[in-house]
Amino acid sequence: MLTKEQLLEKSKKPSADALKMHPFYKGKLASSLKCCVRDFNDFAIWYTPGVAAACRDIEAHPEKVFEHTNKANMVAVVSDGTRVLGLGDIGPEAAIPVMEGKAILFKYLGGVDAWPICLDTKDAEEIIKTVKIISPCFGGINLEDLSQPKCFHILDTLRKESKIPVWHDDQQGTAAVNLAGLLNALKIVGKKLEKVRLTMVGSGAANIATARIIIAAGADPAKMIMVDSKQTLHKGRTELQKDYKEKWHFCQITNAEQRKGGIAEAMEGADAVIALAKPGPDVIKKEWIKKMAKDAVIFACANPIPEIYPWEAKEAGARIVATGRSDFPNQVNNSLCFPAIFRGTLDVMASTITDEMCIASARELAKCAEDKGLKEDYLLPTMDEWEVFPRQAVAVGLKAIEQKVARVKLSKEQLYQKASDTIRKARMETTILMEKGIIPAYKG
Repeated sequence: MLTKEQLLEKSKKPSADALKMHPFYKGKLASSLKCCVRDFNDFAIWYTPGVAAACRDIEAHPEKVFEHTNKANMVAVVSDGTRVLGLGDIGPEAAIPVMEGKAILFKYLGGVDAWPICLDTKDAEEIIKTVKIISPCFGGINLEDLSQPKCFHILDTLRKESKIPVWHDDQQGTAAVNLAGLLNALKIVGKKLEKVRLTMVGSGAANIATARIIIAAGADPAKMIMVDSKQTLHKGRTELQKDYKEKWHFCQITNAEQRKGGIAEAMEGADAVIALAKPGPDVIKKEWIKKMAKDAVIFACANPIPEIYPWEAKEAGARIVATGRSDFPNQVNNSLCFPAIFRGTLDVMASTITDEMCIASARELAKCAEDKGLKEDYLLPTMDEWEVFPRQAVAVGLKAIEQKVARVKLSKEQLYQKASDTIRKARMETTILMEKGIIPAYKG
């Protein structure tokens, strides 16, 4: 068992290593071939003159773009760099390392080819227009690290007007993994989702979507209290009506007591807290946890530092503590969901990603951990449990078929085979490239 000092020192290592390894590799992505090149004569097939036949076939039958190109497995990771990881508005160039990181998670965990596209504009309408313009090359769009409130408008508009699935991982992905973790935490403490008192610390895009998804999954909004940077959301917050319609909506349906105050007041008596606020520590204080209900659950998910360190939350009486970090127990991170959700979406060529598809993913992710045996320090699978990704992909694909948003209908067995084969291949590619020295070993 590591001491608090050792845990704190360990938590600093990923940042130190990042400053050494990013310059060594000069980025994390490169394009590679997926077609054979037997000799130089093959270029007459892949390029001129042979390629013209594929082009004409698509022109005559537009749906064949999914057969002749990589569109069916290609996702754009689009950001303007205005709300990055808890770093805030750092600009498009500084956001590239994060978007490249997102892309390698897509590939390694979900077998999805993804590419970062960081835009030099903060204008919502320009972002919407740009995504529409580039969409012919992609089978889906992952919006990332967009500031609020424009992120809601961008997502809602593109979901209505785009011909391909568009989602905002900070909203829907974060919501799905938090729902999965909460479902399992409540199983451990013996409480029911529909009866618990929930406090949402932070009312940004992530927690607003999380609240929406959790309510759709069965939570009682009257028993939920949300807190933004000023105070709790309640019907007296009329200043939110004009510019923050999403917050205003939750002012109407949550906080039946109309409790006023800050985080301390919102947490009193709560069964569970889901914090997606500003990086800590000390955003959540130990004395506030002491006033929560028995067997309290704390999700402190801010990056790079959680709102309260896990050992401090435990000392204050929390029974279950989760964070967004992989170097602490109980990581609640959307990396466990988004690669699989897109895998399932792409495999059935779904036209959108619905909230119900996200909930299906969350329930299957929770079931994966339950099948292995839930413990207070094992709420969710870790990213190295590769089987959770095809299982979620199947759940998502089946839900898309059920909701009639899928272009392709496959059986449960077919979906599992397709997803598992694709994900296994992606992992094998990386392993082989490392073994052959094409991806050089880092010796730092």
